[in-house]
Amino acid sequence: MIRLESILTPGRSLVNVPGGSKKRVLEQIAKVVAQDIPDLDSQTIFESLVAREKLGSTGFGNGIAIPHCRMAGCTSPVSAVLRLDAPVDFDAIDGEPVDLLFVLLVPEAATDEHLELLRQIASMLDREDVRARLRQAQTSESLYQVVVDVQSGA
Repeated sequence: MIRLESILTPGRSLVNVPGGSKKRVLEQIAKVVAQDIPDLDSQTIFESLVAREKLGSTGFGNGIAIPHCRMAGCTSPVSAVLRLDAPVDFDAIDGEPVDLLFVLLVPEAATDEHLELLRQIASMLDREDVRARLRQAQTSESLYQVVVDVQSGA
């Protein structure tokens, strides 16, 4: 089974990211991932995330969104986590603005793997203590470490 910390890096765990709007946040995500994964183009990532949002918001409730999509050219799953400097309206199911985003990009064919990773992310973010720890992280490293700790049961 693929584990979340194996597809996330401290370099893709960002705190105090300027929000502004849902569109700006998705642009930021695309840039962060494209810098790290040379095979993927930020414009393509952005358009894929926007297309997925049009099917229905990935705003999950409790100030959390899980933007995700399948990507041509993506050879293995990629994740990023962002904590915004200020919450943005993300059309979330509970109507609350979003300040924590967990991003998941998967290869076009990765169905079971994709669903398993989404399930891991959702069950982790369902815990109030985990959300609090993510919101308290002051650095990229500490944000990443919260995910690693939670995944290992710490």
